[in-house]
Amino acid sequence: MKTLTKAEEQVMQVLWKLNKAFLRQVTDAMPTPKPHQNTVATILKILVEKEFVGLTVLGRHHEYYPVVSKDEYSKGKMKQIVKGYFEGSFSNVVSFMVKERNISIGELEKLLDQIKKQQNKKK
Repeated sequence: MKTLTKAEEQVMQVLWKLNKAFLRQVTDAMPTPKPHQNTVATILKILVEKEFVGLTVLGRHHEYYPVVSKDEYSKGKMKQIVKGYFEGSFSNVVSFMVKERNISIGELEKLLDQIKKQQNKKK
């Protein structure tokens, strides 16, 4: 999966939230300080070229919608991080989180429960 710049990710976050929108709606939904509408239009054009966003032409206006889901992008991004920083091991990620005290015992227990439920579904 292609990577996105920080600005492209910001626009995607807005589109994922809105589901579909015209340029002005995307710009209005951007966090403050809001980028200029021409900047957002350029980013949307790039996202269409990267095949992250589709568009429907309605007269002189374009309605944009995400082609790549937030979950799909998040999964790919997470795999990249794990591969690049944690030797491809999700258990190394969890160990890092424990060591840095970014995850509690309660949260670890919830993760274990989720893993067990997923494995029971496969049986």
